Amino acid sequence: MNTGRHLLSVLVWLPALAGLLALFLPRQSPKLLRAYGVAASLFIFGQSLQLLNGTGEAGAASGFRLVENVEWIPSLGIRYHLAVDGISLWLVLLTTFLTPITLYVSFGAIRNRQKEFIAAMLILEAAMIGCFFALDMFLFYVFYEMTLVPMFLIIGVFGGKNSVYAAVKFFLYTFLGSVFMLLAILYMVMQYKTLTGHYSFGYLDLMRLGFPIGTERILFAAFTIAFAVKVPMWPVHTWLPDAHTEAPTGGSMILAAIMLKLGTYGILRFSLGLFPLAAHWIGPTIALLAVVGIVYGALAAWRQYDFKRLVAYSSVSHLGFVMLGLIGRTDSSVSGAMLQMINHGISTGALFLLVGVIYDRRHTRDVAEFGGLAKIMPWYATVFVAVTMSSIGLPGTNGFIGEFLVITGSFSSSLLRWSYRCSSGGDCDLAQIGPLFSLIAATGVILGAIYMLDVVQKVFFGPATNPKNDHLPDLNRREWAGLAPLLFMIFAMGLFPNYFRSRMDPTVHDFLVVYNAKMDALRDPGGARTRAVMLEEAVIRAPSAAAPAAAEPHAALPLRREALLAQGD
Repeated sequence: MNTGRHLLSVLVWLPALAGLLALFLPRQSPKLLRAYGVAASLFIFGQSLQLLNGTGEAGAASGFRLVENVEWIPSLGIRYHLAVDGISLWLVLLTTFLTPITLYVSFGAIRNRQKEFIAAMLILEAAMIGCFFALDMFLFYVFYEMTLVPMFLIIGVFGGKNSVYAAVKFFLYTFLGSVFMLLAILYMVMQYKTLTGHYSFGYLDLMRLGFPIGTERILFAAFTIAFAVKVPMWPVHTWLPDAHTEAPTGGSMILAAIMLKLGTYGILRFSLGLFPLAAHWIGPTIALLAVVGIVYGALAAWRQYDFKRLVAYSSVSHLGFVMLGLIGRTDSSVSGAMLQMINHGISTGALFLLVGVIYDRRHTRDVAEFGGLAKIMPWYATVFVAVTMSSIGLPGTNGFIGEFLVITGSFSSSLLRWSYRCSSGGDCDLAQIGPLFSLIAATGVILGAIYMLDVVQKVFFGPATNPKNDHLPDLNRREWAGLAPLLFMIFAMGLFPNYFRSRMDPTVHDFLVVYNAKMDALRDPGGARTRAVMLEEAVIRAPSAAAPAAAEPHAALPLRREALLAQGD
């Protein structure tokens, strides 16, 4: 099936439609329900592979493609604007790749309300894909909030004994954080209306706005608070261990592998893309929070006795690397952060699946309950060790290249430096902090190896003292079917990282070119600014970058090389 120019709409709305149809299937036919859920999600994954067309090494991934841009609410300047580029490509494919795996392996534990679970998972998939495609800020916000409801139900209905508490905590943290972003979006739209005479929620339109530095810092904070809670960054991470502990295996897999990436994606696309001066000013502080999160998450994981909480805290540590790479703002560090997003989704998704395997057999996640499992469950032990090697970044696995690029790219970043206001009125450098923070981050790699190898030693190679473990069955066919593609991706990404980088690096490079151009333009002392400044146009658009722009005279073009500053009223 070739969906042509409407491929993005198909990928957004087909899973939502499939989820709604699942509610009308007979509850008395569990085999039909399971087959329907897996088949629908596999079909969506197959359709998503068309996104790889035209994103080869020649650089065709450096601009927005497959653009769908039509009026939705003309009176408010709201458009149905979808597009994909090298930044969103792999996150969408990660979503469509993991959803059928998650559905298939979940049916081993979820026996009741299966059609509701299928519906929630497919609607959640649609909302997450919509977030990665949306280039209208109103549309993005709608999709962003849509993700909360199905995940709230997955945790609250299908989770453990304290699932309602964990679900409410998850919802309140993420919803309240996003309220600040909504207020910031509305303020920016009103400023755009003041400058141009018409409303627009378009990301590429709002990207042209510049603000006095104080205003920009407030707007940056509003967006970044929303995304930092979703990541989650230290110290707004406290909802995550509870949510993971109470969620079913499938919920933990999707939450860790994809939903957390909405936060890191938002930081890159919106916080950095819209507010470069504020990002430059607050960048060292965010980098400090990132490295604190790396070390804190690793130390907290080391002291956990519950498998799920251990993996949850490890996510805080791993996503600290992503945040450090993004705020380093070099080609290498941002590319490494993008790879680390995908790597974390694969390896942590596999870890949560492996935790679910042992929980299904023993109904406990207490590390102290196990020991000597390497002799009892040899295949399970082999896979767990392989995934552990990925998690700690062993060369040859997917975890290595992302962390390596983040550390080296941040080390050389000239943007990570403390500054203070000079008597002359400019910024004076106090210290270059990239090398220091990179070294601290490297200790997180060592700590990651310590806590993961410690749990491997205790669970698999310690003494087998608990007779309840003596006859545990090894991996079954359903579990192998879920783990095999994850193992394949662990080594495919580890051995052939350039295949993945070639489809994201051109976009990352062009994004940073525009970021630096806008920052330089807004810092230009000759550009007098009132309440807002219009960053009019980027002058070069590669012919292969995108489909034609919308016919509106104010329609935004993909930004490419240079930025020109025009004075607002």
